Amino acid sequence: MKLRVYDPFVQMEELLDRYSRADKRDLARHQTNDILSGDWSPVVDVEEKNDHFLIKAELPGVRKEDVFVSIENGVLTIKGEKKQEKEEKDKKFHLVECSYGSFVRTFSLPANTKTDQIDANYKEGILYLKVPKSDESKPKQIEVKVK
Repeated sequence: MKLRVYDPFVQMEELLDRYSRADKRDLARHQTNDILSGDWSPVVDVEEKNDHFLIKAELPGVRKEDVFVSIENGVLTIKGEKKQEKEEKDKKFHLVECSYGSFVRTFSLPANTKTDQIDANYKEGILYLKVPKSDESKPKQIEVKVK
């Protein structure tokens, strides 16, 4: 008979890992105030430059054809689906952390954006959205005269 050594730290780590994954799935479903929801939520960076905003969404394993970007009433929506490989009964997984299914992210754009000129590119699993600012919102240099 083989004795199993009780290690509370291993069990705590497993519990925290399970909680973390469940929490992420729950946040993805409720992040958009139940207007739209998905099975998971991609991580996003939003950067502001002088003349535009740059939104970068990580969509690993998502095909370009499965990504949809729309804008309505100043709200930018990124949605799509990451399809899971065909399930095979003889596979034995030891760890599954990848998210599959539908996803949705929404962003309220500032009034100073040109929503009709948004440029979208998709490269190596990252969606790049360049949202130009209107001319009025660009910083202007004012010369100070000394008398």
